[in-house]
Amino acid sequence: MSAFPARLAARPTAAASLTPAASLTPAAHYRGATAAPGRRAPGTTAAALLIAAAASGISGPSLALPTAARALHVPTASAAWLMTAYGLGLLIGTPLLAGTAGRRGPAALVRAGAALVALGAAIVLASPSALLPLVAGRAVEAAGAAGLTVAAFRIAGRDRSGRSTGLVAIGNAAGGTLGLFVGAGAAQLLGWRAALVMPLLALALLPAVLRPADRADRAGQAGSTRPGAPTGRFRDALPLGLLRRPDFRRPALLMLALATVNFALVYGAPRRVAALTGWGPLPTGAAVASVALAGALLSWQLVRLAPALGTARVRVLLAAGSTAAATAAAFAPWPPVVLLGSALSSLVTAGGQGVLTGSAVGGLAPERQGGAIGLFNLAFPAGVAAGPVLAGFADQTVQFLY
Repeated sequence: MSAFPARLAARPTAAASLTPAASLTPAAHYRGATAAPGRRAPGTTAAALLIAAAASGISGPSLALPTAARALHVPTASAAWLMTAYGLGLLIGTPLLAGTAGRRGPAALVRAGAALVALGAAIVLASPSALLPLVAGRAVEAAGAAGLTVAAFRIAGRDRSGRSTGLVAIGNAAGGTLGLFVGAGAAQLLGWRAALVMPLLALALLPAVLRPADRADRAGQAGSTRPGAPTGRFRDALPLGLLRRPDFRRPALLMLALATVNFALVYGAPRRVAALTGWGPLPTGAAVASVALAGALLSWQLVRLAPALGTARVRVLLAAGSTAAATAAAFAPWPPVVLLGSALSSLVTAGGQGVLTGSAVGGLAPERQGGAIGLFNLAFPAGVAAGPVLAGFADQTVQFLY
């Protein structure tokens, strides 16, 4: 599974569009010391692993939800709030942490994010078998994951070539998709609550991440004394007036639709595959995670072809691809077609981030693009929140997921 104040953003890179989870944070630029040309920013590998652990919380509970629902004595559709709450936590934590702890640099974000992850996980593990406290714990956990996500991109953003942010985005892609498989394994070995606290894995990486983050903080504080240096104030994080611009609003709404469908399939496609095949959680998680990761990586080709196709044609392809993916995953009676739908949704959602971000902010002055990218990319946590609700509603009304 981020925050985008004006001081964070640079132009988005193709690498940053590899996955829905990556899309929670653009290839952000931290205004401090930069890496030497051709070299990765210090701490990039640790930041990529950190963001992978944070992103695993998005999909980790998916295959454990039926078990959790039985333990909580609620319908599976109600248990889907354990996934929706994560999206809401990301949605709230993104601007909140960027506008508060984010002013102090990546190390402060890492510490604040880690504290919230630990607090949220403690609530989940200590709560009685009742849905509401578990949902609250997941939301707190997700707010912390948002801080870790943006901190990782700030660390990598000191490499102006975009290679470091690309590596971090790939880590985000891997975490967001492989979380299905890892979460299923954790639930089988340790119980269903283990699948709800996957971001705890990020705490093991804190020593490796905090060293470069502290250096970035010191460099950033020195750079912030420049005349005209950005203040990172909370009110600068999300320029809501952009929603009045059709050339911003239309791609943002399309991105919201793509993300909502994608995260509905993160919730629904594994259950559909399991129902059609009779597979257990581990083989189901492995199959769905593999095809989703393949689709995310293939999105790079879509981003490369986009300039030749033109923005209008690409938007039609994205909308058609997302519709086809939802139809295949929902109604096809053959498991390979359901898996193909999951891969296609991952491809168009990840590729859409790269293409649509550029079209949404391309006409803005450079100093306004940071906040615009932040506002635009909130479509992803909104999709994380809305997707499982949509799939749960379909499950209850049309019964096509089983």
